[in-house]
Order: sequence, then C-alpha cells, then structure tokens
Amino acid sequence: MDRVALDFWVGLFVAAGLAALFALALKVSNAESFGSGPVYSVHASFDNIGGLKVRAPVKSAGVVVGRVSDISYDNTTFEAVVTMKLDDRYHFPRDTSAAIMTSGLLGEQYLALEPGGDTRNLANGDKIKITQSAVVLENLISQFLYNKASDAGGTSSAGKASGASQ
Repeated sequence: MDRVALDFWVGLFVAAGLAALFALALKVSNAESFGSGPVYSVHASFDNIGGLKVRAPVKSAGVVVGRVSDISYDNTTFEAVVTMKLDDRYHFPRDTSAAIMTSGLLGEQYLALEPGGDTRNLANGDKIKITQSAVVLENLISQFLYNKASDAGGTSSAGKASGASQ
C-alpha cells in the first residue's frame, strides 16, 4: 500500500471519529431536534424545580412527549413557572399531573406527566394545576440526619431518666 492510500484511509477514519464525537455531543446536550411537527404549550407551577433545565424532556409512561421550553419565576406566587411544548400527536386530560423526576440516583431531571380521567384535553396555553416539586437530595439527607440526631438525643435522655429513678 503506497503512502497516498494510507493517508487517505487514516484521514477517513479520523473524519468518521470526529463525526461520531459530534453526534454524541449533540445527543448528550439534548440539542437534537424534537420532532418537526406542530406543538402546543402548557404551563405548570412548582415550589422547587431542583436542577430542571430548559430543553429537559417531558415524559409520559417513559415516552418523550415534549420538551421544557422556558423556566421563569412568578413574583406574585413565589413559584417557578415551567412552560413545556408538547407534541401535537399526544393529548392529555385537563386533570393531568406533573412531577419533576430524576433519571437514576444522580441523573438528569425531567418532567413526568401522569394523565388524569377528564374527558376534556389540555389546550394551548392551559395550566396544569396538580404538580409535585423536585425532591432535593440535600434536603432528604439533612432531614434524615436531623431525625437521627433527635432520636439519639431522645433515647439517651430517656435512658438517663429511667436509670435515675431506680
């Protein structure tokens, strides 16, 4: 094999590797387009959105049905308002609930929709009224440690009190 052919194959291999890395970067950053069809917007308010980001997936039954398009703060209710764009192929009842979930223990956060039983569907601009905020791992750990500390303090003082009465 001559030098020109070898250089061609090495260049082709490097170009294919760079294209694969570019595709992987787009996949990881959620930058791939979400459908090209029509969408409709729905809003939901949350006390705490945790690490939810714009372009995070909106899932129902594990299927991506939309993306988070905007996150803002409402100065009157002191809540985060999440706007999501749902694919027009998917329709949800008006009493659908929204919860912020995490993929795995420390994975990305996404918005999970749980359909209700209403006969009327959500329309463009509607608001989801039933929401569940994100579970913040740091808050859970601090509550667990606080409860353990108070349990330890309560049993030791109770043990001292019963020992003193003997």
